[in-house]
Amino acid sequence: MRITSKPVRLAAAVAALSLVAAACGSDDDSSSSDGDATDTTEATDDMDAAECETANDEDDSVASLTELDFSGLDLNVGSKDFTEQFVLSQLAIVALEAGGANVTDSMNLGGTVVNRDAMLSDQIDMYFEYNGTGWTNHLALPDPSFDPVELTNGVCVTDLEENDVRWVGVAPFNNTYGFATAADSPAAGLDLQGMMDYVNENPDATVCMETEYPNREDGLVLLEEATGLTIPAGQEEIFGDAGVIFEETASGNCTFGEVYTTDGRIPALDLDVVDDPGVHILYNVSLTMPDSVYQQAPEAFEALADTILAGLDNETSAELQRKVSQDGEDPRDVAEAYLTEQGLL
Repeated sequence: MRITSKPVRLAAAVAALSLVAAACGSDDDSSSSDGDATDTTEATDDMDAAECETANDEDDSVASLTELDFSGLDLNVGSKDFTEQFVLSQLAIVALEAGGANVTDSMNLGGTVVNRDAMLSDQIDMYFEYNGTGWTNHLALPDPSFDPVELTNGVCVTDLEENDVRWVGVAPFNNTYGFATAADSPAAGLDLQGMMDYVNENPDATVCMETEYPNREDGLVLLEEATGLTIPAGQEEIFGDAGVIFEETASGNCTFGEVYTTDGRIPALDLDVVDDPGVHILYNVSLTMPDSVYQQAPEAFEALADTILAGLDNETSAELQRKVSQDGEDPRDVAEAYLTEQGLL
């Protein structure tokens, strides 16, 4: 068994970016890399000692969202620009409205930076963010944990201390990079090590990826380092449109296709996801908001997040997305139907 989960190059790259940012942000020649290393170690020790009070704490779920009291609150909910985020934002909006809040719907606001900046500048009050993104992008920290509880705890504690941002609740699903194959393929049922062995043993096998994945520090490099293998020349195909990869994989033209592990097209096309024992970075989602917003109704916000996120495992999230991306249903309708089916409305 050769597979490992240590993201060597990713850690180096994030650490390098952190040093560059520090150098650009200060004219003090007395600062040193030794000092930076000491600070990072101390910060990590502080994270280990502190406990997140809003994401990994006890379950505050309620039997009905109408039990929550958000009356008198005006709240603006944003989202990133893809299907999973559309569904998540609508779950929050429906739940907030059930509790009496007046909600502005800012779904599909833009990408990660757009939403984060909008929240920090009070243009929106909250949006759903991923623990891996919080660690590597917003906090610029190296060596993200592959334990979801530990990673969420570190992000939650540090973002509150440094930026007054709360991470509330956490979903079971992990929307990370992955690979899939057709369910009837002879390559079905493998893990990532088995996939790379299969590709190297079968010259006709192809691996289809979108443009970004081979060049990202949290992409192909982690797979190659973990398995000790590379994709042989001529056996990889690069697509600019990720949607094409799903279709080509389902039809068998791609033996393996790069996917996001909670994408609704996985169940729609009956794809088999290659098992990942801990190679790709974790991306569990929490509801994020400034502490000033959280303090308006702290117990209600924690109960809301725990209630709507508790049932969202990979399969459930993918199915909700399928209804939007494949069946053309409105994200609001999908959210309302799901919460109703769960007996929460």
